[in-house]
Amino acid sequence: MRTRTLLIAAGLTAALAAAAGCAPADDDTTTPAASGGASSAAACVPASLKTVAAGKLTVATDEPVYEPWFKDNKPESGEGFEAAVAYAVAGKLGYSKDQVVWTRVTFNNAIAPGKKTFDFDVNEFSITDERKQAVDFSAPYYDVTQTVIALKSSKIAGAKSVADLKGAKLGAQVGTTSYRSITEVIKPSAQPQVYNNNDDAKKALQNGQIDGLVVDLPTAFYITGAEITDAQIVGQLPQPSGTPEQFGLVLDKGSPLTGCVSQAVDGLRGDGTLKTLTEKWLSSVQGAPALT
Repeated sequence: MRTRTLLIAAGLTAALAAAAGCAPADDDTTTPAASGGASSAAACVPASLKTVAAGKLTVATDEPVYEPWFKDNKPESGEGFEAAVAYAVAGKLGYSKDQVVWTRVTFNNAIAPGKKTFDFDVNEFSITDERKQAVDFSAPYYDVTQTVIALKSSKIAGAKSVADLKGAKLGAQVGTTSYRSITEVIKPSAQPQVYNNNDDAKKALQNGQIDGLVVDLPTAFYITGAEITDAQIVGQLPQPSGTPEQFGLVLDKGSPLTGCVSQAVDGLRGDGTLKTLTEKWLSSVQGAPALT
């Protein structure tokens, strides 16, 4: 019995020693929590952040990008809602504007599995459980509503309900929640059309190849107000599920930056910056009718 007791005691001592060796030290602030976890303030500074390029913050977006999210396809200007959000996040993390480096990555490549060439990507990415299997998301920075637009001469221009759209031929950019809204909310009788980008989708609308195009609400206001002036907003769609659709910044799966970036976004919400930027860049996107 004594031998057994000594063996058990020795095993417990070894286990405790191993646990102590794995436990983080009280003053360890070098690695922020991944997948949106809390991060210490000391960890969320340029000297501690493991970015793609030391001392720089590499931010990605698509090519091209559109208003009101970016102005004149120049994200580096900081003009447009998402460009401004990117620089505000960088500022919260301690990076000056000249320490932000922009790179271009297509929408689908950004959310595909695999190592990323950016620290975070901002490109109207809706946060979904499916996408979380391949990438990390920051805390949300914008609540989204999907919207149907159509030419004023279209048969669906006067639609008042989702049911009025059942017989329509609709289109959206591939891989987006706009497309998901077509298949899950509208469920049209005709197969939806998918396009590589919104430029191709807009051309299809103008050419009469589709009856309506589904995009997020701010984009709908810009398209109908500045790009296709003979088009109109038909109405806003209900959410595909009970969880509100929200945009988040995309990061590499398990990125050590996720916690800090989420903390920065939460800080921008808390201090009113996100509200101010929304009012500045998206103030015109109010008043669109809701489809029942």
